Amino acid sequence: MKCIYKDPNAAIDARLKDLISRMSLEDKIGQMTQIERTVATPSAIKDLCIGSILSVGGSGPFENAESADWAAMVDSFQKAALESRLGIPVLYGTDAVHGNNNVYGATIFPHNIGLGATRDADLIRRIGAATALEVRASGIHYTFAPCIAVCRDPRWGRCYESFGEDPHIVKMMTSMVTGLQGQKLHDSHFLLTEILKNKLGFKGFIISDSEGLDRLSSPHGSNYQQSVLSAINAGIDMVMVPFRFELFIGDLMHLVESGKIAMKRIDDAVERILRVKFASGLFEHPFSDRSLLGTVRCEQHKELAREAVRKSLVLLKNGKDPKKPFLPLDRNAKTIFVAGRHADDLGYQCGGWTMTWEGKSGRITTGNTILDAIREVVGDETEVIYDENPSAGTITDKEYSFAIVVVGEGPYVEFGGDSTDLTIHFNGTELISMVAEQIPTLAILISGRPLSLEPQLLDKTEALVSAWLPGSEGGRGIVDVIFGDHEFQGRLPLTWFKNVEQLPMHVEDIDSYDPLFPIGFGLTSKNELLM
Repeated sequence: MKCIYKDPNAAIDARLKDLISRMSLEDKIGQMTQIERTVATPSAIKDLCIGSILSVGGSGPFENAESADWAAMVDSFQKAALESRLGIPVLYGTDAVHGNNNVYGATIFPHNIGLGATRDADLIRRIGAATALEVRASGIHYTFAPCIAVCRDPRWGRCYESFGEDPHIVKMMTSMVTGLQGQKLHDSHFLLTEILKNKLGFKGFIISDSEGLDRLSSPHGSNYQQSVLSAINAGIDMVMVPFRFELFIGDLMHLVESGKIAMKRIDDAVERILRVKFASGLFEHPFSDRSLLGTVRCEQHKELAREAVRKSLVLLKNGKDPKKPFLPLDRNAKTIFVAGRHADDLGYQCGGWTMTWEGKSGRITTGNTILDAIREVVGDETEVIYDENPSAGTITDKEYSFAIVVVGEGPYVEFGGDSTDLTIHFNGTELISMVAEQIPTLAILISGRPLSLEPQLLDKTEALVSAWLPGSEGGRGIVDVIFGDHEFQGRLPLTWFKNVEQLPMHVEDIDSYDPLFPIGFGLTSKNELLM
């Protein structure tokens, strides 16, 4: 019997009909199952007809694995899938949320909160295209991104994954967006089926969040069969299990055989998954395209990331006397003092979701720090002195032209970043204050959200810049602007509060809106208000 589904010249609908007719219930449920790479054994992939594999945050082939190493790993999984009875290729997914951020040597773009400050939809579209190339170069087929949450309270640990507090900003950034995001959708038949699939005509498949079904019951992971029932009947097509796949497959099998989930619902899910695989050319081109490896952190992508950094920077203050701007800085100054651990820490610059789930400090990937970039651009006669954590005595030992103090937050992710006080980490407030009392100071904040700024701190500093989490090209992008090669263009994507007791606070709360800096605030180096 001719295998129509293997004929690339046949119509997709004909290929779908042919393939589905050859599939057992076990095959169909396998296609609806996404498992983590660490449990994706060749036998599981082949025998269960697994539809998709993923890397949870930070899960890769080995430490500091580059794109070619990832491609080899994905190809090995694909080889196992093609050896199954029907030879249906797997889709591989990853969290490429600001570039292909799990891969060593990839271009790491600013996190979404910084991109929201740019208000530049075309820039965001170009970043999406560049990220897609680098993801495909690593053999991966799709990314679970971007987050389109509207962050209404910066105390939330996922604030930096949002483009801002205003739905209009988030909508503007949808040049990078397809699909929906959020845990609460997993059992909503109205949103998943009636709206997304029926009213909007969505032809793709809907995938759950990682362990999303486990979160439908309390305690976590309990009453699992009921959670499977609710999610599949609501319209979830593929489940990001990702570890307990035997339990998921067994429970879903039982629910279908007992009639609690209709075969029609299973066929709809499988048809959607296979349609994507056919339409994307996965059956014809299942393996990675090594010709794309040259796009990874290529000059064009580095320059794009650098552009994004420049456009994301928000100038909050420039000169104790607004008529005498402090910025741009003089690159030929005699002696420049640089302080703060964030000045020379690529991991802090990139934030969470970089190399690991929660992120980490140090030279965790390729890129340039703020200190690196300062040393590159200053004049031949200029001396740059760096002290990560100086004492008052160190500062008074020498005469400095000005200081650049870089402070902010350490890396965090999701609930690990929830904060009630939003203070600058590592005694950053004290460091700025101590240096600014002795030397004219530019303070740069590396953070995923607005942080607490005491009035006296603002009074002491000459200039203050919010740089968000700028990524691997953050050093050069920041230095481009503070030394005057480019103008400040960024505007706050969310309100900067005076104190945390005001939170949550939004511009539409007319009677109580009393921010330190309102949403949309941003200055040029001439102290003109950006509009």
